[in-house]
Amino acid sequence: MSERRENPSRRGGASHSQARLRDQYNAWLQHHRLSAADSLSRVLGQPGASLLTWLVIGIALALPVGLNIALDNVNQLRASWESPASISVFLEVQINEEEARQLQVELASWEQVRETRLIARDEALDEFRSLSGFADVLSSLEENPLPHLILVTPVASGDDQMTDLHAQLQQHEGVAEAVLDMVWLQRLASVMELSRRLVIAIGGMLIIGVLLILGNTIRLAIESRRDEIVVVKLVGGSNGFVRRPFLYTGLWYGVGGGLLAGLLVSCGLWFLEGPIGALVLLYESGFRLSGLGVMGILNLVIIGGCLGLAGAWVAVSRHIARIEPR
Repeated sequence: MSERRENPSRRGGASHSQARLRDQYNAWLQHHRLSAADSLSRVLGQPGASLLTWLVIGIALALPVGLNIALDNVNQLRASWESPASISVFLEVQINEEEARQLQVELASWEQVRETRLIARDEALDEFRSLSGFADVLSSLEENPLPHLILVTPVASGDDQMTDLHAQLQQHEGVAEAVLDMVWLQRLASVMELSRRLVIAIGGMLIIGVLLILGNTIRLAIESRRDEIVVVKLVGGSNGFVRRPFLYTGLWYGVGGGLLAGLLVSCGLWFLEGPIGALVLLYESGFRLSGLGVMGILNLVIIGGCLGLAGAWVAVSRHIARIEPR
């Protein structure tokens, strides 16, 4: 029985191929490190120009992010207003208090109603007199012009359920008018949705502006190193080899702009926190202004870095290929 022996030359060729791939990988990794360090050194070596670029990117990113945070805070405040939803049922003037209480008990027995509360006309007049500041004028009235009011809190707060209950109350005998207290909040929700779409549109245009700014910055960097690129290509450097440092340059610009955007938004929220806190105390509300947080700033840095890479890639792909040795 013969033994199969591995060919030494084949084994040596495989080892040589693995060593060659390892060397290529190490060289590729080493060039990435050198490109990243060299591009960062060049960016920091021009503090004035780099700071202007970071400011433009930071402001372009901070504007839509700040507006979006403002909309989120308004939504948070609107959510506290929406609970609980209620319908104000104004009774006819000729309805007396006993009939109003009977109607309150009847409405409370409906399946769609969670609870009801009767505000008698005398109670409503006293409250209006204390809040309006027209106590003398109201005291001169011969009779109370205000009707009885029943506040109805429905079980479900969906738009369809609220609309159906409102229609039933409006058609009920003895009811002069039923007012859905959530109508203005629904209008606010529509305005908020429109505002959010405007923020998305503005953010999209600003992002395009960031890409154009980064592309122009990288193009100027390429032109300033044209002779160096020609020499590298003469000795056999590929477009990928030449492209790498400029991609890292775009990355550093984007990361710096994203970090600056996070700082601008945080400073803006800190500037507004005092007046908003004082206003919240006056209204005795538990609302708290929410900001970016650490993860929000980190996301801005990542977004800025991705935009920097994208802008640099567009500029490099267009201009590197045009620079060829003559």
